[in-house]
Amino acid sequence: MIIGRKREQEILQNCLVSDKSEFVVLYGRRRVGKTYLVREFFKDNLTFYSTGVLGGDREAQLRMWNDELSGVGGSPHSYADNWFDAFRNLRLLIEAKLSNNKKTILFLDELPWMATRNSDFIPALDYFWNRWASSRDDIVLIICGSATSWMTDKIINNKGGLHNRMTQSILMKPFTLSECEEYYRHYRIPLTRYQIAEAYMVFGGIPYYMSLFESKYSLYQNIDNIYFASDAKLQNEFDNLFKSLYSNAEHYIDVVEALAQKGIGLSRSDIISALKISDGGGLTRILKDLEASGFVRKYKSYGQKKRDSLYQLVDFFSMFDVRFRDKREDYNGDFWLGFSSTVAYSVWSGFCFEKVCLYHISEIRRKLSILGVLTAIYAWRGKLENSGVQIDLILDRNDNIVNVCEIKFSSGQYTIDKKYSDAIRNKRAAFADFAGAKKSVQTTMITTYGLKPNMYSAEITSQVTLDDLF
Repeated sequence: MIIGRKREQEILQNCLVSDKSEFVVLYGRRRVGKTYLVREFFKDNLTFYSTGVLGGDREAQLRMWNDELSGVGGSPHSYADNWFDAFRNLRLLIEAKLSNNKKTILFLDELPWMATRNSDFIPALDYFWNRWASSRDDIVLIICGSATSWMTDKIINNKGGLHNRMTQSILMKPFTLSECEEYYRHYRIPLTRYQIAEAYMVFGGIPYYMSLFESKYSLYQNIDNIYFASDAKLQNEFDNLFKSLYSNAEHYIDVVEALAQKGIGLSRSDIISALKISDGGGLTRILKDLEASGFVRKYKSYGQKKRDSLYQLVDFFSMFDVRFRDKREDYNGDFWLGFSSTVAYSVWSGFCFEKVCLYHISEIRRKLSILGVLTAIYAWRGKLENSGVQIDLILDRNDNIVNVCEIKFSSGQYTIDKKYSDAIRNKRAAFADFAGAKKSVQTTMITTYGLKPNMYSAEITSQVTLDDLF
């Protein structure tokens, strides 16, 4: 059973019925379900499957390849000790087993682990595809990797023989709230939409994390069991996640932890100052990698120059781990159940709900009937009298309207009182003054259950609720 992934399945199905060989690049954050998608979609129709070995040298990678090839009919006496021979043996096996009635499906998983330094893996893959597979009409080659920037640099943007050889590209993203709901329903996890949003703030839309839920426990019990218990399956996930993606993982972790301390994000100079590191290509690489993998987003405030962009941590589990990891030592596996009823939880959930909205901009635009309107996404930091003011989500529309979004997460209808109404009005006026008179500025409220009608709610131009995000 494949939950969601409609577009991804459509691409794979098109590859099966096309009249040429297909070279598919599948990439995305670790744990997002790439391997599951391919293996579940093709089931027993995979001709050959091999995966890279985390931390293994060339010999270990080839040993895995040879064993897999032998397991599907390759000669046990034709073990290859280099990648050119490995791909030659694969070609010989395929030629011996080819059927004229269906495509031959080849799946190479975790390619960045497989292609160790100075191993000649990429040239061998290049030779295999360009000199043999691409000239046929019956091969579907799927290569997969979690190190997104590696896949982009080495394969998608390859400057050598693989340049423009890819026929399909699939970037696997985390589930949306709607897909999460479909998943929980399928596996009979009884969560309301409000609880699904709470779970999203902890685990994001990562299928593997969601698979650890047990239906007999409440949401808060599941979070305690999965993360805070002494035998919790995700207690070391943060370190393992980055160590599986990057060889110098400690530097990436330093940047992520620095970004986690500042919810709105840090500029490049802020990061350099916080970590006391030099400004150079190393930091550029780290930030590029984290952005490509979806851990960090690069954005700018309204009216800000590109060089002044901010980097913001947006991976929910990473934010959660940095914020709460020390609680595992202070509590005996029942922290979240108690924490969920505190004021601190309300503050934390309000902050995280803003990030949930960032992941569902399309749904917000659909509710506002502006999907067909060219729209830029910004934040804004400004001045209001003697204090600072910030707007975390601005929709700058090409029809000369700007939606200034106020985001509130609450367990019931949200009530706007006079104090908050004045704050909204002053904030909107400050932004309008900064932006100039070229566009109309409207206030949009994004809440869980809508606004409680009163004299102040009438001043709000438009509303988006949690249901709309689904």
